[in-house]
Amino acid sequence: MNISFRTPLCILLLSIAFSTNLSAQQPERNPFSQNSAVSQSPQGYTKEGVFGHKAMVVSAHPLASQIGAEILRHGGNAFDATVAVQFALAVAFPVAGNIGGGGFIVARMANGKTISLDFREAAPMNASRDMYLDSAGNVVPRLSTFGHKASGVPGTVDAMVQLHKKYGKLPWKALVQPAVDIARHGVFLTVREAEGLNEVREALELYNPGKAYFCKPDKSPWRAGDKLVQEDLANTLERIRDKGRNGFYRGKTAELLVAEMKRGGGYITQQDLDAYSAKWRTPLRGSYRGHNIITMPPPSAGGVGLLQMLTLLEAQPLKEWGVNTEKSAHCMIEIERRVYADRAEYLGDPDFYNVPMKGLLDAQYLRSRMSNYSPEKATPSTEITYGKDVRSFGNTDQTTHFSIVDPAGNVVALTTTLNGGYGSKIVVDGAGFFMNNEMDDFSVKPGAPNMFGAIGGEANAIQPRKRMLSSMTPTIVEKNGNFSFAIGTPGGTTITTSVLQGIINIIDHNMTAQQAVNTKRFHHQYVPDIVRVEQGAFTSEVESALQRKGHTFRSIGTIGKLEIILRRADGSLEGAADPRGDDMAVGF
Repeated sequence: MNISFRTPLCILLLSIAFSTNLSAQQPERNPFSQNSAVSQSPQGYTKEGVFGHKAMVVSAHPLASQIGAEILRHGGNAFDATVAVQFALAVAFPVAGNIGGGGFIVARMANGKTISLDFREAAPMNASRDMYLDSAGNVVPRLSTFGHKASGVPGTVDAMVQLHKKYGKLPWKALVQPAVDIARHGVFLTVREAEGLNEVREALELYNPGKAYFCKPDKSPWRAGDKLVQEDLANTLERIRDKGRNGFYRGKTAELLVAEMKRGGGYITQQDLDAYSAKWRTPLRGSYRGHNIITMPPPSAGGVGLLQMLTLLEAQPLKEWGVNTEKSAHCMIEIERRVYADRAEYLGDPDFYNVPMKGLLDAQYLRSRMSNYSPEKATPSTEITYGKDVRSFGNTDQTTHFSIVDPAGNVVALTTTLNGGYGSKIVVDGAGFFMNNEMDDFSVKPGAPNMFGAIGGEANAIQPRKRMLSSMTPTIVEKNGNFSFAIGTPGGTTITTSVLQGIINIIDHNMTAQQAVNTKRFHHQYVPDIVRVEQGAFTSEVESALQRKGHTFRSIGTIGKLEIILRRADGSLEGAADPRGDDMAVGF
C-alpha cells in the first residue's frame, strides 16, 4: 500500500498490516467459505461471546470489525474506529453499509458526557406531500421503494466528517484508506452475501440497464468465496479520503450522483447536496430498574418507543414470569401495539412537527394507555388508537448496527441504513455505490403502510428538507453512573422491540450479552395486527395459550441482528455478535 500523506508511525504500521492481510488473501481462498449459520437450541441460537480487557468492536461483517479493532490497537479512539468501520461496511456489506444512506449515532464519552448525531436522509427540495400518489390520490406501487425517485439526500459522509472533526484523533485519510484498499483489492463473499446479491440480481438489471455493478464478468451466479472488486467505489472513497465532505457532496462524485438522478427522473440536485448537514441532538434519557437508558430522539421513533415500553414494563414481574412465556409475551405484545399506535400519530421530524415528547414519556399518560389492557385476552388493534390527550401530560417540566468501546472508555452505538436491502437498487454510475430508498419511510399517504407495514399521518408527511421517521434505536445503558452496555440492531420497525428484548434479557433475566443476542425474538407493531415471531421463540404450549387469548402469529424467519458490548463485573468487555448474520465481535 502506498502512503502518500504524512502520518504517524502507528498509522504507517496499521497500513502495512492491512496490506499484509490483503496480500495474504490474494490466493483464491475465502476465509468465510464455510456456511456461517449456527446450530439452534430450544432457547435460541448458539454462539459464544468474545471477551477483551481494553476494547471491543461488534459489526455486521468480520472485515469491518477487524479494521475497527486495528484502528483502536494503533491509538485511535472510538470515533476514529466508527469512521473506519462505517466506510468499510460500505464496501464489505453493500446490503446496508453505505455512503448513499444515513443513520444515527448515540455516544458516551469516558467522562460520562453523552451526545447524539442525526444523519438521517432528508427529502429533496422539490419533494412534495403527494409525490407518490396518482391523479386519483392512490399510492403508486413501488415508486417510493424502487428506482431514482425513492432516494432522500444521503447523510453518511457528512456525519463522518463532522464526527471526526469534533472528536477524532487519527488522520482522516488513515481512517478512510482501509475501505479504499478492500474496495480495490476485493472482498471475499460469504454464503449470505453471495445469496443476497443473487436474489437482487434481477432488480439490479432492471433498474441499472447497461451497468455491470455487482455482477460477475461471466454473468454466472455469485458463490461463497468469490471476490467482489469495486473499482469505481474505491475511486469514490479516494475522493472522500482526499477532500473530505467535498469529495462526496461536491466535485466529481456529486456530478455523478446528480447525473444519475437526472437520468432516472430522481429529485436530488446539487442544491440538495450543498444544503445537507448532519445535526447534533440531545439524547433521550430514561430509567429502568436502576439503569439509565440513553437513546436516540426524533426523527428516530425508536428511542421514544423504547422508553415508553420500558416505563410500562418496569411495573411487571418479568423475571418471575420468565423469558418468552405466556404472561411475559402477552404483556409485551399489548404494550407494543399501544406504543406503535402513538408512533403512527405523533412522531416525525421535530424540526417540522411539534412532537409531544413530554406527554409521550409521562408515566401517568403511559398508564392511561393501558386502561383497556386485559391479562386474559388480546386487544384487537381495531379497538386501539393513539392517546388523544397526550399533549395534556408532561407539562411540569432502524439497516445495520455496530457498537464500539475504546480503551479510554468512549462508547459509540451507530445504526445506519439504506432502508430496504440494497436501498433503491440504483447504483450511481461511475461512483459505484447504492442509493437509499428512505423516502418510503415518510407517510406517503395517511394510513397507507410503508414497506415495513408501518402507518403514519401528518407528523411524518413529506416536506422539502424534512427528515423521514425511523425506527433505528442505538442505545447505551449505564448502571451506577458507569457504562454498562451498548446495544442496537437493524430490522425496520422490529428494531425497537428487538432492542427492548435485548435490554430485558440482560437486566431482568441476568443473561450474558451473547445469550441476550441468541434468544429468539417476537414483534408487534399495532398494524398489521399480527405477532411476527422467529421459529422456536415460543414453545407450542405458549403459542397455543397466546392464540387462545386472541393473538395471531406469523413466522418471518429472523428478526434483527443485535450487536451488544457489555462491561462485566470484573471490568472486562463481552462482545456479542448476532448469529443471524455474518456478524463478528473483535476485542483485545
